[in-house]
Amino acid sequence: MQPNRFSVAFAAAFAITVAACSDNNSGPAPQQPQPQPEPAPSGLSLPESQRASSWYQNGEAAIARARDVVINNERGAAKNVILFVGDGMGISTVTAARILAGQLQGESGEEHQLSFEKMPFAGLIKTYNTNQQTADSAGTATAMVTGVKTKAGVLSVDETVARGDCAASLQRPLTTALELAESLGKSTGVVSTARITHATPASTYSKVPERGWEYAAPEGCTDIATQMVELAAGDGIDVVMGGGRRSFLPQEVTDLEGKAGKRIDGVNLVEAWQSRYQDGVTNALYIEDKNGFDGIDVASTDKLLGLFESSHMRYEADRKNDVAGEPSLSEMTAKAIELLSKNDRGYFMMVESGRIDHGHHASSAYSALTDAVEMANAVQVAMDSTSAEDTLIIVTADHSHVMTIAGYPTRGNPILGKVVTNNSRGEPEPGVALAADGMPYTTITYANGLGHAHYGSSADADDRYEDPVSAGRQDISASDTESPGYHQEALVPLGGETHGGEDVGIWARGPGAHLLSGTNEQSFIFHVMAHAGGLIDR
Repeated sequence: MQPNRFSVAFAAAFAITVAACSDNNSGPAPQQPQPQPEPAPSGLSLPESQRASSWYQNGEAAIARARDVVINNERGAAKNVILFVGDGMGISTVTAARILAGQLQGESGEEHQLSFEKMPFAGLIKTYNTNQQTADSAGTATAMVTGVKTKAGVLSVDETVARGDCAASLQRPLTTALELAESLGKSTGVVSTARITHATPASTYSKVPERGWEYAAPEGCTDIATQMVELAAGDGIDVVMGGGRRSFLPQEVTDLEGKAGKRIDGVNLVEAWQSRYQDGVTNALYIEDKNGFDGIDVASTDKLLGLFESSHMRYEADRKNDVAGEPSLSEMTAKAIELLSKNDRGYFMMVESGRIDHGHHASSAYSALTDAVEMANAVQVAMDSTSAEDTLIIVTADHSHVMTIAGYPTRGNPILGKVVTNNSRGEPEPGVALAADGMPYTTITYANGLGHAHYGSSADADDRYEDPVSAGRQDISASDTESPGYHQEALVPLGGETHGGEDVGIWARGPGAHLLSGTNEQSFIFHVMAHAGGLIDR
């Protein structure tokens, strides 16, 4: 009979134990001396001058603030979710806007912080589309609001849909965070300085295979503006503010600023929107100018549609020149939060600073950066108007641009100015630096685009499209490069500056904000909002 494995193992273990316990001496084995651990090094002492440095003390204060951050990862802990999108606000744009904002306040600028840079969590977001290394705004916005990356040029339909394929788009729609919020009885809002039918805001409510279908679409499909007015989720978007009146008005209708509509179907969508809410219960308010905005009675307004321009709203630097007057992004953000906060179930809102992107396309760093500074102001309004305990605020960009910051300028040199370098002692050299071609150059330039132009004090960057490309080096010795009408030099001649393909930053505060640390796909943003906001029943 073969012994089983248990009995063999037991016998072996017993033998080893007996052998270990037996000894020729009857007394206990002598104790061996145990090695003593070496004392821990005491380390270096920091010089008092190092501890007294403001840089050192600021670092210690930052550590103290970070220790006090409370992380709430409970699903649904965010009653409210606000997604800020700086269209085209890449890392170089954030850096330059930070410096400009500081310099506008009398600082050297480099040490300044924009409002969202003070948020406790930050990371990086990968922006490529499924068919493009350098992305467009339609595909990137779709990723953020649906959790699914897709092709360039399509809105809230998946990547299997060919651009412009109406029939396929009807078969492959994607549900957005805004629609989920509406289905849960939350209030919703979309605010933008671009046309409200433009790619980023339109991604929240429309599903089309072509972002250009803002006011007309092929038979069988519905244009973007109509989809906004007829949104089936819940009872429709509660607050809509931005530009784009022309997509809602027929060609034969002229708005208060004398501009005709674009619709060829004869439908007045403003009237259709008003008719939708003529139920005797809902108070729907339509406004077109600053006076209308200032006259909003929040208590008695249930639905708000504000269309302040025929096309895009003005650049922030040019806003004072608007014929009928229009609110700033900060003002629209404040009013939207005030209106949406009336709902005890909370809200979801997207806020886009759309004209950062347009300033860059026109090679106007002045316009892009002043709009970025205003976006930071709008974020501050949102932070001041909400609580980090129940509101998740996310700030990011859809893509970058090819604006660069270079040239070894001395500290505090105007970010929009010509480069002044330091001498061997680290002190500013007298006069501006000259390149190898004997001409001065600016800290900010573009890798491609329309190139240099100067329109004096004009703050409308779109003036640049009226003139031909002038890329390459230009003699800017007599140019005031800090003026609103200055357009930077570009290396590669193109009919407009292009997007950049590098990662963009993301900053967050509130429940679930810590999940956005590290480097993530752009589609991950939706999943954080859905988790923190309880938008999906898991």
